[in-house]
Amino acid sequence: MIMAVAPVKVYGPPLSTAVSRVLACLIEKDVEYQLLPVNMSKGEHKSPDYLKIQPFGQVPAFQDESITLFESRAICRYVCEKHANKGNRGLYSTNPLVKASIEQWLEAEGQSYNPPSSVLVFQLAFAPMMNIKQDEGLIKQNEEKLGKVLDVYDKRLESSRFLAGDEFTLADLSHLPNTHYLVAVGGKGEMFTSRKNVGRWWDEISNRDSWKKVVEMQEKR
Repeated sequence: MIMAVAPVKVYGPPLSTAVSRVLACLIEKDVEYQLLPVNMSKGEHKSPDYLKIQPFGQVPAFQDESITLFESRAICRYVCEKHANKGNRGLYSTNPLVKASIEQWLEAEGQSYNPPSSVLVFQLAFAPMMNIKQDEGLIKQNEEKLGKVLDVYDKRLESSRFLAGDEFTLADLSHLPNTHYLVAVGGKGEMFTSRKNVGRWWDEISNRDSWKKVVEMQEKR
């Protein structure tokens, strides 16, 4: 008798960039999941029960039977390691050299790409939704920072189809949430399309079925 495997639980709204990163990874890896809403406007993310699984009171929180995790990139790594033979097997390679390349571009995303792009996502996409006044100085400053990062990416993508090599990996996937908001909502598509290789790369990764499914989920909310 085969025991049914309980789906993993993801807590948070798909509109969250960090939640959508985890969802895209789970879909790529063909891992069954249950998405549980967290009403942040009602402060559910600060409730004592929620803080037991996410001590910082942010989203996502993740549960796999008795294991709880937070931080979207760590969750994605865990999913890829545990389900190495499911779905997209190349997403987080088992080859040490390829994995090192994936890790270095994941670090680049977290350390260099995410800081300016997150500021821009908030200012351009979320501030208007929340009736918060946009800070033009902050927007300009972070556009300049992001532009410098994209110049490095453009050079890299001149000789490589994707960031870590010729296969789509977690390194590329991790860029999807913020870039989507900048292009689709923030009106900053030209920052990507004006750089030939970045434009090609973005067109390819944003058209993956996994990401299209996440965008559909965002649009339903």
